[in-house]
Amino acid sequence: MKRFFAALVCLLVCACSAQKDEPKRGTEIRFATDWRAQAEHGGFYQALATGEYEKRGLSVKIIQGGPAVNVPQLLAAGQVEMGMGSSSFISLNLTREGAPVKAVAAVFQKDPQILMVHPDQPVANIADMKGRPFLLSDASLTGFWLWLKAKYGFTDTQAVGDPSKALFLQNKRAVMQGYVTAEPFILKTEANFEPKVFLLADEGYPNYAALILAPDSLIAEKPEAVRAFVEATAAGWTSYLHGDPKPAEALILKENPEMTQAQLDQAREKLVSFGLIESGDAAGGKVGAMTDARWEAFFKMASDAGVYPKDLDFRKAYTLQFLEPPK
Repeated sequence: MKRFFAALVCLLVCACSAQKDEPKRGTEIRFATDWRAQAEHGGFYQALATGEYEKRGLSVKIIQGGPAVNVPQLLAAGQVEMGMGSSSFISLNLTREGAPVKAVAAVFQKDPQILMVHPDQPVANIADMKGRPFLLSDASLTGFWLWLKAKYGFTDTQAVGDPSKALFLQNKRAVMQGYVTAEPFILKTEANFEPKVFLLADEGYPNYAALILAPDSLIAEKPEAVRAFVEATAAGWTSYLHGDPKPAEALILKENPEMTQAQLDQAREKLVSFGLIESGDAAGGKVGAMTDARWEAFFKMASDAGVYPKDLDFRKAYTLQFLEPPK
């Protein structure tokens, strides 16, 4: 019996020792981005690289997006716990389809979407673009183009082609869509000229961008994990924009070898100078802020254009519970 108890004690001690030595794993969160790794995802990668997620009890893996990655489908299939929605349309589309997924934060207060014209064209504002040919993607035709038509009286006959650099360079009267953090830099480096740039958000376009999406099941079962992800991400963005961005950039350059340091530098500068993340309701360190009023304004714009039925309960597309102090 003495030998038996001695062996039992030994086994218990060894088991406890092994358990103590084994690193603790936090709540696992696979987070899918909406495109390949870039500065527009910098805060997420910064939070990962600097341990902001880990110290809040999360084990986060960022899954890089791309042309073949459909974030809503990944969420619906349970292949990721959380994901990024590129615009408010994504969350409202999910609501319209009855998908139990909500936006829990909006990183970009201003949509980075822009319209560009050649520098020598007599265009001082968006209203001056009436009658000009527009180079727009299919997604934009059912997105911000609806707002442009309603506000400025543009017509579908002006939408003549896809956003192609070659087409834009050939036609000096053309207007082309882009991101303020990307296409102007590409034109400057590859075509050696700087276009005139008009940020839609500065003209009143109410869209949120880079939304953090979470399934209703995760919100109900692990609300502390969702809150931790939102808080860690906000800390990551503050660090990326105002501290040393190198930790995030090292991960981004590793994930996306086509990215360059010059691209990252100019994009990060524009994130700050255009106030894409820290303006409006997110000013003063409230990264991720959303409001009922902003969602209502966006829904009214989209439903007036016939995108959604007017009786759709748009409030199911988002929740503010993780942007307020815990009760």
